[in-house]
Amino acid sequence: MNSYAIVNIKGIQYKLFEKQSIYLPHLFHEIGKKILLDKIYLFVDQGIVQIGNPYLKSIHVKIEILEHLKGKKMIIFKKKRRKGYKVKKGFRPLYSKIQVVSFLKKIK
Repeated sequence: MNSYAIVNIKGIQYKLFEKQSIYLPHLFHEIGKKILLDKIYLFVDQGIVQIGNPYLKSIHVKIEILEHLKGKKMIIFKKKRRKGYKVKKGFRPLYSKIQVVSFLKKIK
């Protein structure tokens, strides 16, 4: 059984597996930098479940930033009927592709 962790990154919870790559909202770090995440809500390893209150202090997740890229264009259209008001704008959101390097466990 694969081990996984539920992690809080920028206010959003993600389920991360080891050696998995995933797209997140833009992280302001350089490409190739390794980061330790410490806001772990839940960790499952070989069927053993550890739940934090609110976070686990004995587990850290090490991730590496692979690349930064832009997503598909999103269109925002505003209109007020019978007023002649129409505005059409668009933007491309920024994403970061990360890879989970390993789960680090502290020994007490």
